[in-house]
Amino acid sequence: MQQDELENYLNQLLDISRFHDYCPNGLQVEGRDQIHTIVSGVTASIDLLQAAVALHADAVLVHHGYFWRGEDRTLRSIRHRRIALLMKHEINLFAYHLPLDAHPELGNNTQLGQKLDFVTISHFGEQNIASYGQVMHDISLNELGEKISLALARKPLIIGEPTKQIRRIAWCTGAAQSYFEEAVQLGVDAFITGEISEQNVHAARESGVAFISAGHHATERFGVQALGEHIARQFGIRHHFIDLDNPV
Repeated sequence: MQQDELENYLNQLLDISRFHDYCPNGLQVEGRDQIHTIVSGVTASIDLLQAAVALHADAVLVHHGYFWRGEDRTLRSIRHRRIALLMKHEINLFAYHLPLDAHPELGNNTQLGQKLDFVTISHFGEQNIASYGQVMHDISLNELGEKISLALARKPLIIGEPTKQIRRIAWCTGAAQSYFEEAVQLGVDAFITGEISEQNVHAARESGVAFISAGHHATERFGVQALGEHIARQFGIRHHFIDLDNPV
C-alpha cells in the first residue's frame, strides 16, 4: 500500500485531531512510498529500528516515537543515530501516543481490560484516557496480582491489603499515577497503571484503595500490537510485533 494511504487511514481510525498531545501523532519520519512490511513495538529505540532493518520493513509503528514537548530539538547523539538509521534505509516511522491509549477497540486501555477480564463502564482523566468498570467475578487483591503477573509476564508492585475484595476497578496504561486521586473519588477498590510515585504509596494506604503498578512497558504492549495486526488484516501487508524487554 502507499505510505500516504496508510497515514490517512491511521489518522482517521485513531481520530488524532481530537487529542492535545505531548508529541506529533502520525508520520514522524518519512520513508519510501510503498509499504509491504511493517514492524510494531512500544518504543522507537535503536534496537527496534535495527530489528526492522533486519526484517526489511518499510515502516515502523510505535506508541512512543520522537519529538516530545520540552525535548532538545537538535539531532545529536542518540536521536541522531535513530533518525539517521531510519533515513538511511528509507523506513517510515508512524507514532501514536494518546490516540492509541484511548481507542475503544484497539487502544492500550481497552486491550489491557480485555486481557484482565474487566468490564468497562466509562472513562475519566485527561481527555477521558483512563477507564473504570468492574471485574467479571469478585477477586481478592492477591488473586488479581497473580492474574496480572500471568497476563503481563511481570510481577506487579501492589500497595494494599492482599485479602481485600476487588469489584470496582480503574486502570490506565503507562505513566498515569497522577490519576489515582480521581480514581479514588470514583469509589473503586483498586487502580492499575504502569508506574508509581512515592506519594502514591501514602495515598493508597490512607484511602484504602489498592494501587497496582504493573509496568509502563508491560501495560502498553497490547495496543500497538493489536493495531499492527488490524492493519495487516485490512490491507494484506506483513506485520511483525517486536517485544523488547524493558523492566520499567
